[in-house]
Amino acid sequence: MKNIYKLFLMCCALLTISACTDLDEVLVGEVGAPFNGEEPNFGDFDGGGSGPSDAVASAFNQLRESGSANHGGYFSIQSVSTDEMAVTQKGGDWYDGGIWIDMHRHTYGPSNGPITGTWGAQYAAIGACNTALASGDLDANQTAQVRALRAFFYYRLLDLYGRVKIVTTPGVDAPQSTRAQVFAFVESELLASLGMSSVLPVADPSGSALGTSVDPYRINQFAALGLLAKVYMNAEVYIGAPKRAEAAACADYVISNSPYVLCGDGCSVPNAAKRPSVETDPDVLEGYAAVFAPNNQDNPEIIWSIAYDNVTGANMNFAQMTLHYSSQFTWNLQNQPWNGYSALEDFYNSYESADKRKAANFIVGPQSDYEGSVILDYAATGGDLALDYTTDINELEPNASRKGGARLGKFSNRQGQRDNMDNDYPIIRLADMYLIRAEAAARIAGNWSVALPDVNTIRARAGVAPLTALTADEFLAERGREMFMEVTRRQDLIRFGKFNDAWWEKPTSAAFRNVFPIPQEQIDASGGSLTQNPGY
Repeated sequence: MKNIYKLFLMCCALLTISACTDLDEVLVGEVGAPFNGEEPNFGDFDGGGSGPSDAVASAFNQLRESGSANHGGYFSIQSVSTDEMAVTQKGGDWYDGGIWIDMHRHTYGPSNGPITGTWGAQYAAIGACNTALASGDLDANQTAQVRALRAFFYYRLLDLYGRVKIVTTPGVDAPQSTRAQVFAFVESELLASLGMSSVLPVADPSGSALGTSVDPYRINQFAALGLLAKVYMNAEVYIGAPKRAEAAACADYVISNSPYVLCGDGCSVPNAAKRPSVETDPDVLEGYAAVFAPNNQDNPEIIWSIAYDNVTGANMNFAQMTLHYSSQFTWNLQNQPWNGYSALEDFYNSYESADKRKAANFIVGPQSDYEGSVILDYAATGGDLALDYTTDINELEPNASRKGGARLGKFSNRQGQRDNMDNDYPIIRLADMYLIRAEAAARIAGNWSVALPDVNTIRARAGVAPLTALTADEFLAERGREMFMEVTRRQDLIRFGKFNDAWWEKPTSAAFRNVFPIPQEQIDASGGSLTQNPGY
């Protein structure tokens, strides 16, 4: 018998004042498989791992606690401030005091909650690293890893805020450093962990205590070099001087010497979202889609990742952030999603129709339940009750469509999923190294065609034809298509001089927006040792 779902609006009168996370709608009805409070078994596959337990676990666990893949922190401010996605205001739902509208339109200020919270989360992570290093319990390999991990969190602060305090000893304050000083610290720490003074003329980490052991939840030589490549690629933004040869050297070493390979044809995992009675659901996820699946912990493309697990490694909640309330019934989600984040139409349309990444990255069109029946949204306006994700969004605020915008599907779901997902989140993966090497080489040569071999390697995996010519704008678009949802878009737009451009409902913004404001509460608490970034 077909399941019948009713949408009961118990709090509809409060929609104009309630926030998104109040979950103001209750769905009443049967689901395709009953829940008993335990994780359902929908197949013979594993979820993401929580990572190893060792002397550095407390420091590495901060990767999950620092806003990397959940709503309201690092991921959110990096992504919503770009042309990738927006959090639209649907009446009172998702207004949240206007913070997400401000984020997208670049009208945020020093008291913005997510900006403030992201600052605190990174320093909490740095504190855990400092405590581990001060303990005296780490061997040479562990010490090198934690120094590189601390450099990673400082890289985030360098990128977001620029002028921050470099704190290396528990309980000891430090003066505010210039952006160049923070860059120099990040660079020196990564080089020290690699046992190198420079990556030029030849990158040679053979003397590093990091080693070459493959463990996606820990930092080896290739992970540290990959991070250094990202730092160098953005050096001109950070310090006003390019380090393109250095970026190319790091990326090339990883590509040429590491055991990692692009996940392409034949690289697959069982599809954890497969509905047994829905023939159109694939049995496996292959290639690009497999890199981001719930069971991606052994993917050969991932060099370093954040371990997420729905029980022991929480804080990845993309499904909750993006899906319509009624999409709970597609995957038998244990709790109702929040109907927040959507991709912008222009970004979605930048993909060719045959691009495999388009199908993997977005959820669009009519939505069906566990048995393949149409899902209805009984609170919909305009008479069309069928849940159908449209690629267009009517407006950013105040009454955005409940169905508007392609939804974020890159980190795919699994049946019976809890609020917290199992997908591991890549920090460094091989495809990014190809694109960094390509961009660095093109900028050095002053000719974007130099990037074609590496770009076409990435496009071949995506199932689209090779390019025969390339411009800076086309390269940026290709990088955006590959790196969607991996918190690189803001950096990329800034590096290509596009972050302050107008798009959709965002007007042109001033150049000082290329760094976020120092949180006002931190300035107030500093006793004068922190000053505000210019323009705020």
